[in-house]
Amino acid sequence: MRVAIPHDLEREEVRRRMGNSTDELRNFIPGGMADVQTSWPSDDRMQLTVGMMGQQVTGHVDIEDSQVVFIVDLPPALSFVEPIVEKAIRKRGQTMLEDKRQS
Repeated sequence: MRVAIPHDLEREEVRRRMGNSTDELRNFIPGGMADVQTSWPSDDRMQLTVGMMGQQVTGHVDIEDSQVVFIVDLPPALSFVEPIVEKAIRKRGQTMLEDKRQS
């Protein structure tokens, strides 16, 4: 599954905001019952491992000049939740990019 969230920020600012919002990633999964682990193998890629419903889901987030792209590899047993997860990423992805210092 690929979900792109547009932005008009510098990549460095996107990295900062994404890094400050990693705790919110578990909220992308309906019910908030996910165990989310993240790492940054490069400046513009955040690797994800999500444990939910007895399954492990992997993916990554790529920071590009004008968008942040979430790539999630759902196993066949979880394909039924793809529309729900996609909707949650679209809804909450923009929130992750908001400047938390303004709050």
